[in-house]
Amino acid sequence: MNAILLQITSAASDTTATTTTEITTSSVFNMLGQIGFFGLFIMALVFILSIITVYISVERYTAIKKAGSIDENFMNRIKDFVANGNIAGAKDWCDKTDSPIAHMIGKGVARIGKSLKDIQTAIENQGNLEVGRLEKGLNVLATISGAAPMLGFLGTVTGMIQTFKDLAEGNTGAGDLAGGLYEAMFTTAFGLAAGILSYVAYNLLASMLDKVALKMEAASIEFVDLLQEPSK
Repeated sequence: MNAILLQITSAASDTTATTTTEITTSSVFNMLGQIGFFGLFIMALVFILSIITVYISVERYTAIKKAGSIDENFMNRIKDFVANGNIAGAKDWCDKTDSPIAHMIGKGVARIGKSLKDIQTAIENQGNLEVGRLEKGLNVLATISGAAPMLGFLGTVTGMIQTFKDLAEGNTGAGDLAGGLYEAMFTTAFGLAAGILSYVAYNLLASMLDKVALKMEAASIEFVDLLQEPSK
């Protein structure tokens, strides 16, 4: 008897879960069905912007994190090479190390023998190039963080315009009114979510980039000080 009751209870639970899932799925499709064509178009645009945000965020995070990770002994090796007059060894060591700091110091090593000002200029120019490469895509994130919410608000405005238009014409039923409100609320929420995601990603990556730039500046100062030591 208990076994039969357990089977009945289990079957009832499965039926309830299936019914709940079907109702939830049906509700989602019903809500989307209430949104007008223009609202769906805007939501599609915002979704594409969200995909772009995720791609750029992951790709730039990996690149910037790699750029900030450098062997702590890199500058010590450079010091040893320069102190021993092994300029070719120092340049080869920079070429073998794939990082913005190594590229920047490599430019300075290649200018050894010229004036200190010329060396500093070469290092600074290469540093600007490296930072520019790391900044690639961040302007897109900044644009999306502003554009996505605006697109959402555009959907809100168009949805409300359609709703008030139908009200003015006197042919608005409960379904038509709900459709305008769905379009207004859904597009706004979708746009804000995409904008927040892009805004947070941009600021996180910008903060990481600032730390890398500080490391590059510290390395360049250390290298210039190294070149000045023999004259002391």
